[in-house]
Order: sequence, then C-alpha cells, then structure tokens
Amino acid sequence: MKRSIRRTATLAAAAALLLGGAALPASAHPADGKRVLVFSKTAGFRHDSIPDGIAAVRQLGDVGGFTVDATEDAKAFTPANLRRYQAVVFLSTTGDVLDTAQQRAFEHYIRHGGGYVGVHAAADTEYDWAFYGGLVGAYFQSHPQIQQARVDVEDRAHPATAHLPSAWDRTDEWYNYRSNPRTRAHVLASLDESSYTGGTMNGDHPIAWCQNYQGGRAFYTGFGHTEESYADPAFRAHLLGGIRYAIGDAQADCRPENGYRALFDGTAASLAGWQQAGPGSFTLSEDGTLTSVGGMGLLWYAASGFSSYSLKLDWKTAGDDNSGVFVGFPPSDDPWSAVDNGYEIQIDATDVPEKTTGSVYGFQSADLAKRDRALNPPGEWNTYEIRVEGERLRVWLNGVLINDFTNTDPARSLTDGHIGIQNHSADDQVSFRNIRIKELPATGASQGH
Repeated sequence: MKRSIRRTATLAAAAALLLGGAALPASAHPADGKRVLVFSKTAGFRHDSIPDGIAAVRQLGDVGGFTVDATEDAKAFTPANLRRYQAVVFLSTTGDVLDTAQQRAFEHYIRHGGGYVGVHAAADTEYDWAFYGGLVGAYFQSHPQIQQARVDVEDRAHPATAHLPSAWDRTDEWYNYRSNPRTRAHVLASLDESSYTGGTMNGDHPIAWCQNYQGGRAFYTGFGHTEESYADPAFRAHLLGGIRYAIGDAQADCRPENGYRALFDGTAASLAGWQQAGPGSFTLSEDGTLTSVGGMGLLWYAASGFSSYSLKLDWKTAGDDNSGVFVGFPPSDDPWSAVDNGYEIQIDATDVPEKTTGSVYGFQSADLAKRDRALNPPGEWNTYEIRVEGERLRVWLNGVLINDFTNTDPARSLTDGHIGIQNHSADDQVSFRNIRIKELPATGASQGH
C-alpha cells in the first residue's frame, strides 16, 4: 500500500465501442494483424442461423480489430493455412467434417498455441475424434423445444460473461450434453433446469465454458441456435469475449474451479460477515460489484479467520488506481493492523516492482514478465487466486502463477488470520466481485483448484 496518491484519468483500454446498443470492451492489447477463421461445414443437421452467425462474427471482427475469413471447405485445415489464424470458430458444425490429415493439422495447430471457439452445434461434431471431444468439452446428447430459460452466470470476470447479469433470462435451444465438463473445464455459465422443461443434467447443467487445452485456448458456448441470437447485443458481446480470449487478446483464469464457497456473492446479504475498519467504505451496485470509496480503510471478513486456503476474487481498476488484498492479519478495527501484521497482495498499475500489481507489498515483486502477459488493463476484470499453505503464499493472476513467497518474519504468520480488501483513498476506485474461498488441508501442496 502506497501512502502517496497518484492517479491518471487515461485508461489503457480505448473508449467503449457500441454495437447493437450494447457497450463492448475495446481491445486493450490491439488485435491488429490477427485473423480468425470461421468454419461452418455440416455433415448432419444444418442450422438456418449459420449465415447470421458468419455475418455477426465479421462485424465483431470490425469491432475487435481482427480479420475474419469464413469457409466450409475442410481443405483449409492444413498446417500452413492454419498458421495464419489466431483462432478457428466452429460455427454450428455437425457430423464428421474433417478427414484424418485435417484432424492432425488441427491438433498440431492447437498444441502450438492456437485458439478454438465452439458455437452451439460444434458440440454435435466429430464424435469419433477423441482430441476434439476434449477440446469442445462435452458432446451434444439431446434438446427440448426452443424456450426461455434462466442462465446462471458463474464467472463474471471472463470477457465472455463479465457484461452479463448474474441471472440472465434468454430464449434459445438448450442442449443436454453426454457428460458434464465441470471437472475438466472452467464453467462460465449454467442453466437453471427448474426454469424450463427438458433439462437432463440433474441440476448441474453447464452451458458455456473455457479451458486451456493441450497448449491452446478453448471457449465453447451452447447459445446460438436461433437467428435472433446473432442480433442480440448481449449474445454478440458474449461471443466477442470468447473470441478475444481465444485469440489471446483478453486474459482469464480458465482452470477448472470446484469446491469454493462464496464470501461475497454480489448480494447485500453476503456482506453480513464483513466489517469496515477505518475511514471510507465500499458501495454495492445493482450488478453485484463492490467499489471502493474514500480511505484509508479496509473491508475485512470478520465472520471467521482462515489458515490454509485458496482465496479467489475478481477485481478491476478504472485507471492508475491503488488497492490491495490483505491476508493473515488479526481482527482489528484499525486498518493499519493489517498493514503491520499481515501481507498485502497489491493492485496498483504504476509503482516500484515490490509495490505494484501482483507483489507481496514491500516484500517481493511479482514475476513482472509473466504478470504483464497475464494482466488485463484498466477497465477490464482480472482474477486473483491467493493460496496460503503454511507460511507459503502464492499468487495466480488470470490463471498464471506470478508470485511465490515464503514468510520468514517471526513476528508475522500466515497460518491464522483474516482476509480483507482495501479502500485506499478518494482518488482510487477499485471494484471487486465474486470473493470465494476453498479451505485446504493443513498439509498439501497444490489443492487450490
């Protein structure tokens, strides 16, 4: 935590772009020169929405700064041609669409860092190709009639879902899948099976997910059956976010996430276990976001302390703003007690290495090269995992390990303490979402995800 205040009004991201009435995030790592291939060959059922989908992706390319080519010719799947693209979108493909040589070329492409985006019937494709089954995450099994359902948005930091409400009512054709991808992929959104008829996944029904897969990035969405979907601003922003992730233009934690419980879930009721220490406060917006106001204070979880755990939370800055996540401090109404007795994982775009984003403030810098590659800029959400096991503290930023610190100060200990988020000053606005924790065994080296 720095005591001097510095703030710039300039965002690293460009001004918001508008498409179809919805604000879409401008690319902060410009995609100039990047190309996306849309592949829509069908060997089974053919969706009438495919032309609308191709047109939508082309328009999203204009917004996102990437060039879009579209084909139904599987001969495009050669090593030389695929090297031209940062991602391939399988747009409602069906059946057996690639031969053995083309499959090998695509496997090589993914294993060397290529991106994959699967839309809707991409899950109804290549049932006999195990590599593809792992890449798409789950195969189609059946679907009821088109109807409205409630979508539970589980990840509100990923660029494909950060703009969505926590509960999203929409009409589409809702796939049931042959398996549940949750243990293999990171679920972004799921269906509330009580909100419609015909769900067969026993109440745990993922509908959109992402994963790191054998060297590449993969994103799948079950939305997109209807022609109307491709005119829906919220769905278009969802699709753009998935493409931006796949081409490496936006960062996200796409490791599987299971076993966490919410400490703050976006509701006022979930703040009952928290207390404000010191001046300032946090405001809770209708979209479930906490934003710092004034300072120098600390909102800390007073309901219980923790000893061995994985703490995850999503955060966003507006510009050159200052905040931090504190761990391992005793209960106190004095925010400086956390500074003097605990450790802060810093959020600050511009400071010396041991006092900038990802650092254990004042003690150890993050790996700056890894940090910079993993970091989304002001205006976009980031995800921390802070894992404490014994006196070892590790920090992941958007799924990338950027700091591995061991406490050797006999006056401090990470083995028992509280967690909190800082409101630094009136000039610093930092927002938080979805604070969750998974308690770990007292011994165990790597059970945080």
